[in-house]
Amino acid sequence: MTSPRSRKPYGVKGAPYGFLLPATLLFALFFVLPIGYAVWLSFRKVHVSGLGLGAGARSEVWAGLENYTQALGDNEFYDGALRVLGYGCIVVPVMLGLALLFALMLDSERVRLAPFTRLAIFLPYAIPGVVAALLWGFLYLPDVSPFYFVLDRLGLPQPDLLDGGPLYLALSNIAVWGGTGFNMIVIYTSLRSIPAEVYEAAKLDGATPLQVALRIKIPMVAPSLVLTFFFSIIATLQVFNEPTTLKPLTNSVSTTWSPLMKVYVDAFGKGDIYSAAAEATLIAVATLVLSFGFLRAANRRSKQEAAQ
Repeated sequence: MTSPRSRKPYGVKGAPYGFLLPATLLFALFFVLPIGYAVWLSFRKVHVSGLGLGAGARSEVWAGLENYTQALGDNEFYDGALRVLGYGCIVVPVMLGLALLFALMLDSERVRLAPFTRLAIFLPYAIPGVVAALLWGFLYLPDVSPFYFVLDRLGLPQPDLLDGGPLYLALSNIAVWGGTGFNMIVIYTSLRSIPAEVYEAAKLDGATPLQVALRIKIPMVAPSLVLTFFFSIIATLQVFNEPTTLKPLTNSVSTTWSPLMKVYVDAFGKGDIYSAAAEATLIAVATLVLSFGFLRAANRRSKQEAAQ
């Protein structure tokens, strides 16, 4: 039998739920409800009677899957998705590769000025995306960029980074410059949690620093690499700031360069919030499928390696 002293008052049992209540309410109010409303709008449309004049001439009616069918058949939406795919193929491997390289270098015993170096690498992440895009945008412009001035003085060719294929490199550079520091901190933190005894045992076995990095450090920070890859996929699929900010500087960036830009144009340019809601829902579903598909594959591989 339970003694009277071991019984907790009801107020004590409900205390954790009381602490969780504010966060739960904020999550539901600013996350769950907007998502639910967007999904609801994606199944609606405006029905216009007659000339669309007068009271009651426009009414919101049920549209079913019409908005989704229209979005999936929109060539601009598909073209934007393909552009983002090419953009992601550049950004994700380069950004994570540099983040891993910097983390390994900072974790080396011979590194000097480690605090200053960590801050210098992380600092670009603290700069807002719009400000970073504006900064790089003016550095890309031949008329105001100091790099073009130096190239002109040296008699070297001056590539147009805001036109054609180099545009992908210009946009990717902004994302890599801003996101490498965050991913580096995540990986570096994981490296610092590895017990020192592991390194000492490897040194006694005659392992070189390169072998320690390849055979011990990288495998042991694999969960952090999976996490950073997960975040990078989400950020890539939702790219908006960089192309939107660079659009006034070049004609090569259209108003629908990325899927999110297409959503913005449909919602606020054309005033069709119903089609925009359907497109936003498709982007969210694609993000969830790709992200959790990758996480499931990574977890399955981890279980297979643990079983072996």
